[in-house]
Amino acid sequence: MFSPDQEEHCAPNKEPVKYGELVVLGYNGALPNGDRGRRKSRFALYKRPKANGVKPSTVHVISTPQASKAISCKGQHSISYTLSRNQTVVVEYTHDKDTDMFQVGRSTESPIDFVVTDTVSGGQNSDEAQITQSTISRFACRIVCDRSEPYTARIFAAGFDSSKNIFLGEKAAKWKNPDGHMDGLTTNGVLVMHPRGGFTEESQPGVWREISVCGDVYTLRETRSAQQRGKLVETETNVLQDGSLIDLCGATLLWRTADGLFHAPTQKHIEALRQEINAARPQCPVGLNTLAFPSINRKEVVEEKQPWAYLSCGHVHGYHNWGHRSDTEANERECPMCRTVGPYVPLWLGCEAGFYVDAGPPTHAFTPCGHVCSEKSAKYWSQIPLPHGTHAFHAACPFCATQLVGEQNCIKLIFQGPVD
Repeated sequence: MFSPDQEEHCAPNKEPVKYGELVVLGYNGALPNGDRGRRKSRFALYKRPKANGVKPSTVHVISTPQASKAISCKGQHSISYTLSRNQTVVVEYTHDKDTDMFQVGRSTESPIDFVVTDTVSGGQNSDEAQITQSTISRFACRIVCDRSEPYTARIFAAGFDSSKNIFLGEKAAKWKNPDGHMDGLTTNGVLVMHPRGGFTEESQPGVWREISVCGDVYTLRETRSAQQRGKLVETETNVLQDGSLIDLCGATLLWRTADGLFHAPTQKHIEALRQEINAARPQCPVGLNTLAFPSINRKEVVEEKQPWAYLSCGHVHGYHNWGHRSDTEANERECPMCRTVGPYVPLWLGCEAGFYVDAGPPTHAFTPCGHVCSEKSAKYWSQIPLPHGTHAFHAACPFCATQLVGEQNCIKLIFQGPVD
């Protein structure tokens, strides 16, 4: 017999409740070596058969490391704030029947639900790029979802380790709030940006903030790992909205709510758009051969019929070998249609449906990578400043994480229809 919990989960007519999905920026529908287990480019958060959330309960102020260890070994969740060699504040957490907790980080240990590694721009494998040292925390953040409607999701910095502890050492930024409760920041911080106007065609970028271990919102520190925290932003909360971006210093995640995804285009929709554009038989204006976007599951290999574009003017051609100018860089060519000189690259369809803000046709390409999506999606991502390194921000292609360049960061494509 099923237990009532399993029954709820397995009832044929009862879909499990989906809270939302996390999508890693820089991947076009899957990781370069394929999605495996807890390591993938997209992670769905479903209501758990049994609540696993926790909430703060008892606070202990301890003067010996032994006593601190005794509390952290009780098998309960706890957060330890080391103030000095002989003073630690340990906050015990107790079971919360009303919430589900999901943890994200670099660690492959069992408390991590979604394993995230450093995103390498340009769609290379991280094995090829040899990341010397990851800046993503092993237990980076936790997302806590209410088990009852409207299923609010909140984000907190740091995750509990295999011993159910979060440990903020002497050097970590930490403090006591006016109401007496302890709080702190992780080494490289967890940054969040909520777009203004949700994740729609009209959305505007919001302001990047830092989230504390207890979920308060702060302005950014001077540099990513500075000791001094920013200012408390009392008017903002750690509640995730459709389109919220979460930066873990090495990877950026997009949060999509279940409702947002319900109204968003799907992989099938993008495949239909691909077939529609191919059915119009766009032609190379010079070679007059018919062009076609390759199928979604052939994303890596440049095909013979693949469209190429001059990114300075947007004219779409088939591949050809002329137009090199001795006075320009290697990948710069002169467009035979309008004589504009600029990068000449193969075009790739953006296949990760979660990044689209609308269901429009694929008419615009990001520069310089050549990923193609709808006009509104291209313009939206072109204006989003994404954290890069420890204190820089720049716009990047959501499908491959390449830093965008050019006047608009994207270009309208000019296809030529068949002559007959």
